[in-house]
Amino acid sequence: MSTLDHRRSAVLLGLHRAGVELRTFFRERDAVVFTFSLPIVIFVLLGSIFDGVYPGSDVTAAQYLAPSMIAAGVASTTFVNIGSGIAADRDDGTLKRLRGMPMPPSAYFLGKAVTALLITVVEAGLLLAIGVLGFDLALPADPARWFTFAWVFLLGVTACTLLGIAASSLAGSVRSAGAVMNLPYLVLAFISGIYLTPVGHLPAPLVTAGSLFPLKWMAQGFRSVFLPDTILPQEVVPSWEHGRTGLVLAAWCIGGLVLCLTTFRWRSRRDR
Repeated sequence: MSTLDHRRSAVLLGLHRAGVELRTFFRERDAVVFTFSLPIVIFVLLGSIFDGVYPGSDVTAAQYLAPSMIAAGVASTTFVNIGSGIAADRDDGTLKRLRGMPMPPSAYFLGKAVTALLITVVEAGLLLAIGVLGFDLALPADPARWFTFAWVFLLGVTACTLLGIAASSLAGSVRSAGAVMNLPYLVLAFISGIYLTPVGHLPAPLVTAGSLFPLKWMAQGFRSVFLPDTILPQEVVPSWEHGRTGLVLAAWCIGGLVLCLTTFRWRSRRDR
């Protein structure tokens, strides 16, 4: 089989694996409910608690929160869910069985990535709908803003997916996977200014720490899409920093891939 045929076969197997993953996901109703409801419930609660309009702008606190919650939803459905799912596959022997089958490893990871992408698209759509219907968030009319949303979304999903795959090896068992994946997610959400608005009011050490990770830049990129430039005085610097956002997210895509290649393990620790 030629290299091209091998790659085509891996892609087809990956898409088939994605179909299996999606059917399995939607059969587990509790997983579906909690996956989609967690960011939505937090958004509704915080959006109802925070009120007022920021000086110099007509942006409300809830509208400012909406793009950040989309970034949180991306991280939740990719980093947390993928990391926990792979840890479960490793713990119950699924990875061991798949490794013994004539299926390229890339097909398994492609299936996970495609599944995460589709679920994340639905999650983002639901959060946007709540922002528009519940908090009067205005959708942009400029195609350039939607282009910005697309590349920030794709880079963010890619980076968080790769980091979730890499971080799955930190979980010793399926019982610890939830804590292992959720702890860094929640910490990063707070230091990235997801739940505390506006981000420019965070203490300088937290801003510096949050700027090292992709979640802060995803949230900032999404705010640049849905919020007017009059809100820029509430940011850390009076600029959306699209160039830096792209560089940081791309760097985390490369770094995540390196971590996957160097740390991923197919067997659980008890099988060693």
